[in-house]
Amino acid sequence: MIPTREQAFDLLKEYNENESLIRHALAVEAVMVHFAELLNQENKEKWRIVGLVHDLDYEQYPEQHCIKVREILEENHWPEDYIHAVESHGWGLCVDVEPVDTMEKVLYTIDELTGLIAATAVMRPSKSILDMEVKSVKKKWKTKGFAAGVNREVIEKGAEMLGMELEMVIGETIKGMQQAAEEIGLKGDL
Repeated sequence: MIPTREQAFDLLKEYNENESLIRHALAVEAVMVHFAELLNQENKEKWRIVGLVHDLDYEQYPEQHCIKVREILEENHWPEDYIHAVESHGWGLCVDVEPVDTMEKVLYTIDELTGLIAATAVMRPSKSILDMEVKSVKKKWKTKGFAAGVNREVIEKGAEMLGMELEMVIGETIKGMQQAAEEIGLKGDL
């Protein structure tokens, strides 16, 4: 079965009630679609769906994150390539499933980055992502105590895997998140 966006969102809501986690899923979804367009990928819908459900198991099974998701998606008859993609974003953190294709490498790279960008946005006077620039994120990047839970090494490693400069990855991630500013609660006071 090839899941639809609606089925993916319903499944996300079935396993997640936390609004912050849902907003994060929507942010990652938007960034995945942006990168699919940027990289001229044909199956944007697959990128969208994988981004949307990437943390499906996190709220209910935090100790089994990226592990329990296989069982959930298999029970729902999801294709193996979707399951592998979702698992692989936890590579080196909670699973040994390595990101192989471009979609998986993008997800691995931008998952943590969306958290850093969102944290940076809410600290801005405008509380908005719509007027954010790369330099704002880079400034916060250097402050290790800021968004301390964000694994900056994963982001750097992912950018390297993609063969992209870190600044470009940050800039394109901001652009992707801007497209969903209202849904992810980062439209701010603009």
